[in-house]
Amino acid sequence: MTDAAKARVPAAAPPPAFARSAHVDTFARDNLPPVEQWPAFLFDRPEYHYPERLNCAAEFLDRWVAAGRGDAPCLFGLDVALTYRDLQALVNRIANVLVGELGLVPGGRVLLRSANNPMMVATYLAVLKAGGVVVATMPLLRAKELVYPIRKARIALALCDAKLSAEMEKAAAEAPELARIVYWGGGPGSLEAMIERASPEFAAVDTAADDVCLIAFTSGTTGEPKGTMHFHRDMLAICDGFSGNVLKPAADDRFIGSAPLAFTFGLGGSVLFPMRVGASFVVVEKAGPDDMPAAVERFKATICFTAPTAYRAMLAKLGEHDLSSLKKCVSAGEHLPKTTYDAWLAATGIKLIDGIGGTEMLHIFISAAGDDIRPGATGKPVPGYEAKIIDEAGEEVPPGTVGRLAVRGPTGCRYLADARQTRYVENGWNIPGDTFRMDEDGYFWYQARSDDMIVSSGYNIAGPEVEVGLLSHPAVLECGVVGAPDPERGQVVKAYVVLRPGFEGDAALARTLQEHVKAEIAPYKYPRVVAFVDALPKTASGKLQRFALRQRAVEEAARPVAG
Repeated sequence: MTDAAKARVPAAAPPPAFARSAHVDTFARDNLPPVEQWPAFLFDRPEYHYPERLNCAAEFLDRWVAAGRGDAPCLFGLDVALTYRDLQALVNRIANVLVGELGLVPGGRVLLRSANNPMMVATYLAVLKAGGVVVATMPLLRAKELVYPIRKARIALALCDAKLSAEMEKAAAEAPELARIVYWGGGPGSLEAMIERASPEFAAVDTAADDVCLIAFTSGTTGEPKGTMHFHRDMLAICDGFSGNVLKPAADDRFIGSAPLAFTFGLGGSVLFPMRVGASFVVVEKAGPDDMPAAVERFKATICFTAPTAYRAMLAKLGEHDLSSLKKCVSAGEHLPKTTYDAWLAATGIKLIDGIGGTEMLHIFISAAGDDIRPGATGKPVPGYEAKIIDEAGEEVPPGTVGRLAVRGPTGCRYLADARQTRYVENGWNIPGDTFRMDEDGYFWYQARSDDMIVSSGYNIAGPEVEVGLLSHPAVLECGVVGAPDPERGQVVKAYVVLRPGFEGDAALARTLQEHVKAEIAPYKYPRVVAFVDALPKTASGKLQRFALRQRAVEEAARPVAG
């Protein structure tokens, strides 16, 4: 990286100039937003100084084998344990399959579809090492939700767990761009069969530090997710930022997390952070609150990543399992209530590390750990990041004032060919869409989401997307979907539905609509509460007033339950 790139970039300045790309398929770079629409990037701290030529997979994996730590434990699954050398050989074989048999060239996009398991980790690293661009997808997504990223990112190749083939095949039928699907799970034409024929030797492609290596799609606030584009250096920056400066793991730590690897929160906390320091990690397909305590006990995990909802649910399970191996616990994905923080501390003696991140920023950018934690506050900017509170005009407001959060640092938003770039980035600052206040000591206190995103049990759910699912049922004339407060999940999806004539709004129809939505989109997005109403609040021009529905949902949640 040039000296100019290492210097702090002023707010209105363009980012550093591109290094020579290794990409043969230039689609990703060609569809980056214009550099004048990028946020300012800050590289003044030495931990964010990276060389111009960089392949992040080599940094996460090969460097430890080269340093003589190849026999150190790396990855644990339910029925497998891999050292760094073992994982390197598997990744190399897959990379050879990608390049030699499947025709992947640097810059080519590869869709990955699987629950969290060792093969998902290995394919992810193999695509990166081969100079490709990963597009990881949630295992719960339906076919119509897969078609959008396939077409948006022009994906020709997918690697998929055979257990998820049904929706994958449906998506392929609607997306001719997807020319080849290779499944793992055994059989003559499986990925495993190809791996058996491949060499365990593969030299990482000589990618540039600013070559795109990941397109992570958001949940989408308008029904159309946004593809966020991240570079090889970004993958290291989140490790050297939040993990290195706040979490501070060691090589003898063992990580475990619940978030899918398709979420950048899950990718960082479950895979990248441990590999950056030569530590080990656990990947299991079932890591919900009922499963996590047993997994922590079995694998002696020391660092846990999950959502506040899961920590609340696990409190009831603590007496059933030995969790004494845990040293640090990270909470993100939704706001951490002080009551949950206090209860977890009282039960385990561990102070939950809160944090806010985002797909656009790749991972956590505000947090605090140890004695720096102020219960109820999210924390302070991770070293290397700056944050402030601004008003609607973009002007910074005094401490104690509620306003919009603005942040910048070594990572930031670059949308894939999307006009919404100019709404997320204002005057060189990323605007994540959260309302905060900052106190006199520089701590940031979460207030609410600024948009229509519903955060339930750590999942981001776009209200408009659920509305589309409901409107496809013949009984529904109109609907509005918002988040309703819930003590266990933080929020639940609540649908206000206006029926067509001839339909009766009873409990049976509510269940029918819920099952219909589950079949249309990912099941976790379905409305847990369905309220039948005569009309929806609208503006004079006929637009739905979701803020009015949100206020109504809050008021209804506060009413005492009739006994």
